Amino acid sequence: MDNLTFTNNILLVEGLKVTPQASYLVFILLFLFYVFAMGCNIGLIILIAREKNLHHPMHFLFCNLPVNDIIGTTVILPRLMQDIFKQPSERYISYVECVIQAYFVHIFATASHTVIMIGLTVRLSRCRSKIENPFCDNASLYKLSCDNVAINNMFGIVYSVAALIISVTLMFVTYIRIVTVCIISKNKALNSKAIKTCGSHIAVYLIMFVSCAIMIFLHRFPEYSENRKLASIMFHIVPPGLNPVVYGLQTKEIRQKIVKLWWKKRLICCDLF
Repeated sequence: MDNLTFTNNILLVEGLKVTPQASYLVFILLFLFYVFAMGCNIGLIILIAREKNLHHPMHFLFCNLPVNDIIGTTVILPRLMQDIFKQPSERYISYVECVIQAYFVHIFATASHTVIMIGLTVRLSRCRSKIENPFCDNASLYKLSCDNVAINNMFGIVYSVAALIISVTLMFVTYIRIVTVCIISKNKALNSKAIKTCGSHIAVYLIMFVSCAIMIFLHRFPEYSENRKLASIMFHIVPPGLNPVVYGLQTKEIRQKIVKLWWKKRLICCDLF
């Protein structure tokens, strides 16, 4: 394969730096995370689709979250687990596949600027062939270019900072209002429910916020590449596994349906034996 063909069509994914002794353990952990996340999210979608009592706008809105989580997890984990057992020099991916993966990676994070961001990247010429990440994303793609990427960097930083500030501000305002209602109502049951729900949500949000911030800003500091890789993987595996628990089980109607189905299956098993 000549260098021109290699540079233009085939890329090398850096992947995770895992020793052969640790590769099976890492694979098992990622596999368990993937199975748990897929099972929870697919189960939530099936439950909402099957139960007519859950066919309300609020519950259909819940379906968007597991669908997004399924996409965000599936777009990177299967290939990442496959690459663990490959030699670093054998982790190839075509440029087209890499762009498609980067597109869906950013659809998972935020859809509003994905087309513009990927468009700014694919216009660049490429002089490198190594993706310095466990998977393809926009920052890894434009690092393949020797052109001036100031526009890409500026757009990415400005949008990321703006999105993070808006997100934190909206969450802060929302929780201030929730706290205000709890103080005014003085209803212990309501306050307990609010604290329980908000506490779980804040935990998931902080994991996403910190992982995303680390992933974005450490792309500018190659010496911290391993920390960035860990943050990027956490961003794609932890929230998809926790979201169905936080947003599904915390919803009274969904929780009651799950408990009802669990007891029904348990009674059937008892009758059989």
